[in-house]
Formats: sequence, structure tokens, C-alpha cells
Amino acid sequence: MHAFLEIIFKHAECLTNDYAIAEARRNLELKFPTQVRELDSIIKNCEVVRVLVGELEVELKSKDVPILKGAIVGKATHLLTGDERDFGKFYGKTIQGVTIISPRMLADEFVKRGWL
Repeated sequence: MHAFLEIIFKHAECLTNDYAIAEARRNLELKFPTQVRELDSIIKNCEVVRVLVGELEVELKSKDVPILKGAIVGKATHLLTGDERDFGKFYGKTIQGVTIISPRMLADEFVKRGWL
């Protein structure tokens, strides 16, 4: 995962938001507590979107709304998420200018570009 992130940071500008950071921290504390420190170093390489305003053109669970809104407000081209349960139906689709992709889809793109 570390090598994957290095490629992302080399070729893209990354952003996140406070809600996504809190969710990632909570998940790491439950599943991989030794990796919480790594999250802090990852965040340093990201722009943090602080304001999440605007309407969504799709229905999402309330817990996922800030994730997509952050990408839209931050003018991201892509939203990278492994949450197949809630975002899987949107994989490969563009919503309000943001294309939703899985880590596998991104890895495939890296291979096509010769980055991986």
C-alpha cells in the first residue's frame, strides 16, 4: 500500500476532508491500530477540504455524503474508494465532475500508463 500511495502522490494532487480523515482513523484503530501514525503522514500529502456544501445529484447513505461532497467541493477529478458496498454501483461513473473508482481500477490505470 505504501508503494501504491507513493505513485499516487507522484502523479496526482490528493485531497481529503475532516470527515474522511476521522472515518479512516476510526477504521484503522479498529482493524490496524499500528497504522494510525502512517495516516498522519499520508494526510500531510493531501489538501484538506474544510467546507462541504452543495446538493448531490445521487442518493447516498448519510455517512457517505461527506465523502462525495468533499471530492466535489474540492474539484477532484476522481474519488478513490474501496467501499464497494456503498459506492460500488457508481464505480466508473462520473457524478458532478468526479469519477468514482476502486483501488483496483486505479491500479489498472497505473499499469496502462507504465507507472506500476
